[in-house]
Amino acid sequence: MRNDSNKTIENQFNRIAQEYDANRRRFIPCFDDYYEQTTKLILSGIDAPKRVLDLGAGTGLLTYYWYKECDTAQYVLVDIAEEMLNVSRKRFAGLPNVQHQVMDYTTRLPGENFDTIISALSIHHLNEKQKTELFGRIYDKLPTGGIFVNYDQFLAGTPRMNQWFDSYWENQLYHSGLSDNDIALWKERRKLDKECSVEKEIEMLRACSFTEVKCLYSYHKFSVIVAVK
Repeated sequence: MRNDSNKTIENQFNRIAQEYDANRRRFIPCFDDYYEQTTKLILSGIDAPKRVLDLGAGTGLLTYYWYKECDTAQYVLVDIAEEMLNVSRKRFAGLPNVQHQVMDYTTRLPGENFDTIISALSIHHLNEKQKTELFGRIYDKLPTGGIFVNYDQFLAGTPRMNQWFDSYWENQLYHSGLSDNDIALWKERRKLDKECSVEKEIEMLRACSFTEVKCLYSYHKFSVIVAVK
C-alpha cells in the first residue's frame, strides 16, 4: 500500500508532467553537463549495458540520454505517476526495447534482471530509512560488476553552506524565465524533499557493500554518484 507521502509525490508530478521537460533546463543550470556529458563519461568506462532500469523515470528524460549513447539495451522505466510515464511513452513510441511500468519502487523493484540501474532527481524524496532499504534492494538486484547511478540533488553538508546553495539556486530560478506559477509549484515540490549530503549517500552505499562508490560530477546542489557492485 502506498503511504501518504508517496501519494502526494504522485499527485504533484502528474500535475506537471506536460511542462516538466520544457522547464528542466531552467530548473537545472548545469543541465547539459549533468544529463548528457556525465552519461557519456559513465558509458565510456563500462561495457555496453544489456538491461537498464530507470527508477522514478518520469517523462523518460534520463533514459533519453542513455538511449542516445546505447540504443541496443533493453530499458524499463518505473514511476508511480502514470501521467509522467504517458509523456515517456510518447517519447519512445515505436521502440520495442523501451518498456514502462507504473510501480512504487520504494516497496519493490521489477522482477527482471538488470546490469545497470539509474535514477534522476527522484531518490531525494525518500527518507534515510527508505534510501537505505532501496540501496540494499538495488545491490541485490545487480550482478557483480553491475552499476547504480544516481543523478540527484543534495544538501551541501553544513547548514551554512546549504543555505548558500539554496539561496543561489532560488535566485537563479527567479531570473530564468520561469513563470510565477512554475516557481510556486516548485516551492510546493520542495516541501517533499528529504535531501542528504553526497558524503552521507556515499556512506550509505558503501554500507550496502558496493565495492566502489564515487561522485563523478557536482555542481552546487546537483551531483551524480556511481556505485559498482
